[in-house]
Amino acid sequence: MIGILTIHLHLPGCTSLKEKRRRLKPLIARLHNKFNVSAAEMDRQDAWQEAVIACALVNTDMIHIQRSLQSVLKWVEGNWPDGAVIDDRLEIL
Repeated sequence: MIGILTIHLHLPGCTSLKEKRRRLKPLIARLHNKFNVSAAEMDRQDAWQEAVIACALVNTDMIHIQRSLQSVLKWVEGNWPDGAVIDDRLEIL
């Protein structure tokens, strides 16, 4: 099974794409290292103050996937000071 968590982020005060990438790069690396998920920016690449990142996890246990990706979302909401979560979506395939 594959779990995909899509997180739409607002990056207030971001004034360039270079600054946006500087803010997102450590977040994506942290998600990969802390939660062992694949993560990448997937949409809104040309918007300065918005980003959509996707995190993917493969496992045979659907409950493990769901709990792990929910933990990712809670961590981003509670521990990432550079932006705010606008919307999220969790899919299990």
